[in-house]
Amino acid sequence: MATINLLPWREALRAERKKQFTTALVLVALVAVFAIIVADRVVSSQINHQNSRNNYISSHIAELDEKVAEIRGLQRKRAQLIERMRVIQELQGNRPVIVRVMDQLVRTVPDGVFYTSLVAKGGDITIEGVAESNNRVSSLMRRLDRSDWLRDPNLDAVKAAPDFGDQATTFDLKVKLQLPGSESEEGQ
Repeated sequence: MATINLLPWREALRAERKKQFTTALVLVALVAVFAIIVADRVVSSQINHQNSRNNYISSHIAELDEKVAEIRGLQRKRAQLIERMRVIQELQGNRPVIVRVMDQLVRTVPDGVFYTSLVAKGGDITIEGVAESNNRVSSLMRRLDRSDWLRDPNLDAVKAAPDFGDQATTFDLKVKLQLPGSESEEGQ
């Protein structure tokens, strides 16, 4: 025989399914909230860790910047000291040269010639003077040309000097400085 169930089973099934759905929905919502809270904590922890690393790096960068500035200052001081040493060595090296040049200028002066002015600029020496005659100026130029320290005498001007005598002349002469053994001797 067939049994007929007259109870509202469909509504009971629907109510049971609704209850299961609501329970599942609440569990999923709780799990989602828990997952969001855990994720927020993890991300916050990572952000704090990265910020502490950034602060550590920034403090060390500041220290290194101070050291770099100090090193640059020391390098500037070193360059200044090296430049001073070079100037001093150059002056020390030129001391005997100046003495030799003055000695050569004295040795090349013939009788009857007097220097009134000597000006040295770089490798050029300008000589102004008075000579008893033009022949004395020519003799001076020949002697300067034969000198080991002086070369290329060039007479700029010769004028009569009646204040010093009948045949006396004033002259302007330029001569170049030549260090023995330097490349400027290549023409000789």
